Amino acid sequence: MTPRILVIDDEERMCWALERALGHEGYQVVTATRGLEGIHLAQETEPSMVILDLKMPDIDGIEVLKEIKKINSSIPIIMITAHGTIDTAIEAMKIGATDYITKPFKLEELKVQIKQALHLSNLENQVNFLRQELGKKYGKIVGQSDAMKEVALLIRQVAKTGATVLITGESGTGKEVAAVEIHKASNRSDKPFVAVNCAALPEQLLESELFGHEKGAFTGATSRKKGRFEIADKGTIFLDESGEMPISMQAKLLRVLQERCFERVGGTETIHVDVRVIATTNIDLATAISNGTFREDLYYRLNVMHITMPPLRSRKEDIPLLVNHFLEKFDPTHSKKISSESMKILTRYNWPGNIRELQNVIERALIVCQGSEIQPVHFPKELLNSLEQATEPVISLTEGGFTLEELEKHLIIKALEKHNYNQTKAAKYLGITRPTLLYRLQKYGIRL
Repeated sequence: MTPRILVIDDEERMCWALERALGHEGYQVVTATRGLEGIHLAQETEPSMVILDLKMPDIDGIEVLKEIKKINSSIPIIMITAHGTIDTAIEAMKIGATDYITKPFKLEELKVQIKQALHLSNLENQVNFLRQELGKKYGKIVGQSDAMKEVALLIRQVAKTGATVLITGESGTGKEVAAVEIHKASNRSDKPFVAVNCAALPEQLLESELFGHEKGAFTGATSRKKGRFEIADKGTIFLDESGEMPISMQAKLLRVLQERCFERVGGTETIHVDVRVIATTNIDLATAISNGTFREDLYYRLNVMHITMPPLRSRKEDIPLLVNHFLEKFDPTHSKKISSESMKILTRYNWPGNIRELQNVIERALIVCQGSEIQPVHFPKELLNSLEQATEPVISLTEGGFTLEELEKHLIIKALEKHNYNQTKAAKYLGITRPTLLYRLQKYGIRL
């Protein structure tokens, strides 16, 4: 779209000269010889930028500047001033003007300033757009529980630093959202946020994806390609599911974290980068280290700042907030609401799939609900069946009673039997992690 420039100057000859000269440069030009008229045109024509004289007959140029900034705070404005009012022009820049030029000025000098101001404005608009797109793709953190307040505090504390961050938690707890929040609140927010799913690519492709490759490095490498680390320079690289990274790739990643440099696949040139690393995983890295599938030295390099995302079942007080958030997201016209009975069911359910599962349930309910209120019948049968099973007692107390340890052991055995000795499902049913379940099995001598 052709940039539209609004010229506000009380000299008709100046307006005519700029309209003619800038028109030849391909710009659309609108002119005004009075301040109030300029304010009106700024609102009506939505210009890409404004050239504004400080001295106006009806209203001071500073006041015109303030009013235009109220209409559009991001619009670039170049002030025209005489030698005797340079101090005022500098004051105008403190208020929000982009630049100033003194009379008499060379037209070529003004053209350069216009190009620079429009280029900077375009870059700022792109950054704002990318921030909005990040928010749309990954969502935002929602919750007022103590657990989420602690997460929010940690994000604020680490965001302004350059520290590497490790975010852990079950699948669907919002680890990606937390990573984006850290980037958006950091000093790198106007630089790239580059995501890589470490579990989705085989080893050779992952190395090329992270570090790039030279032409001819392998079959199919028909040209040089930049890697994600290189693309993310000065910004943030997000290593999703880093616990699934092949052990050989972990050694190469460790070098990048230590030295901030690497070579492309098939290349010899050492490339230095300034990148903030945020890694996530839903596996227990302590167990992975003991099993030999994750390097202990890499763990300590990643674990500079550790944030644990709590499972949804441990912060059920946030469920109504999340439900309303997803209703707003998928039904912005507010055509449907959720019944009180439905909300009770959602808060009783244990959500093994966490926030992602809740989001899917709400989206599905909005699709299948033909009326104005979401009822339990609009929820998946699996969810409702799970609640019915959960109401059945796993253990019944006898007259003699049990010790607390006997109760816990009996409960674990019943949970394992209920889920055909599937440890992962039994752990979720009990509301504990699989490593915790394994510890309890060893503690009580339960053999499978």
